[in-house]
Amino acid sequence: MSYINDLLFGVYPYIAGAIFLIGSWIRYDREQYTWRASSSQMLSSKGFRMASNLFHVGVLFIFFGHLVGLLTPHAVYEPFISTGGKQLLAIISGGAAGLVCWVGCFLLLKRRLGDKRVRATSTKADIFILILLFVQVTLGLLTIPFSMGHLDGSVMLLLAGWAQSLVTLQADAASHLVNVGFIYKLHIFVGLTMFVVFPFTRMVHIWSAPVKYIARGYQIVRQR
Repeated sequence: MSYINDLLFGVYPYIAGAIFLIGSWIRYDREQYTWRASSSQMLSSKGFRMASNLFHVGVLFIFFGHLVGLLTPHAVYEPFISTGGKQLLAIISGGAAGLVCWVGCFLLLKRRLGDKRVRATSTKADIFILILLFVQVTLGLLTIPFSMGHLDGSVMLLLAGWAQSLVTLQADAASHLVNVGFIYKLHIFVGLTMFVVFPFTRMVHIWSAPVKYIARGYQIVRQR
């Protein structure tokens, strides 16, 4: 079991990261015509805007919440908030964002499978990634009852220790998760798998987020 733990949480994260980066690079270099969000709003706009907004707002909050929560060293936030307080804040804010994301993802999946026009133009990858996202958000919400059982933040420190050890290339990163509950491990595994499939799905459009769009100059259509 120790070997499996080391393989899944000590080696697999780096494999997933390599596929994520190299795969995205190769796809952008060789298949730029497939580098798009492939929006289906023109096929059917009913309920799309609400579902899409709920999903994207929720998933962005969850992503940056995990990024900051896991990679911020304990010594940085300790003077301002206790470990237990940070744990409670993560449960409340993460739970709210997770619920919003779950509802949005459910509505998008229902639309993808239930609308004949949208379903007819959907690829297997489109359906698969939505199902995978739905499963992942569901798993995240299922960790909340378990987190309520250790409000001292002890497990949160183990999860943060694992993430920070990976980033700093520590050989014993997987050891932080040895005694962590199965639901957390499953949530992490599915999350890593999302990085593996990322380059082969429409999720690559995330790389092309229009950050400069807000500050861009006006487009000149006609001059007198």
